Amino acid sequence: MTIRIPGVMHARQILRQSKYFANQVSSNSVPKGYCTVYVGESQKKRFVIPILFLTQPSFQELLSKAEEEFGFDHPMGGLTIPCREDIFINLTSRLSGL
Repeated sequence: MTIRIPGVMHARQILRQSKYFANQVSSNSVPKGYCTVYVGESQKKRFVIPILFLTQPSFQELLSKAEEEFGFDHPMGGLTIPCREDIFINLTSRLSGL
């Protein structure tokens, strides 16, 4: 039996579309109003998120964690967030509903 959480499913769909769009344009190009972040504890996955997320307090907590771990030297060349992918997807799904 599978339990589906609508918010998480919606967020995954948004993130898949963002990742799909990001793969369609050149790897260095990000749509206006969006930024690229790398998420994961060991293997990093690339996500394209709205810049609006960066101003949200819950997202800023993740940014503080990234600053503690990486400082301003991000090994992937972009913003790196050291958290589990499912936590990131859950957070972005809640922020998409605002």
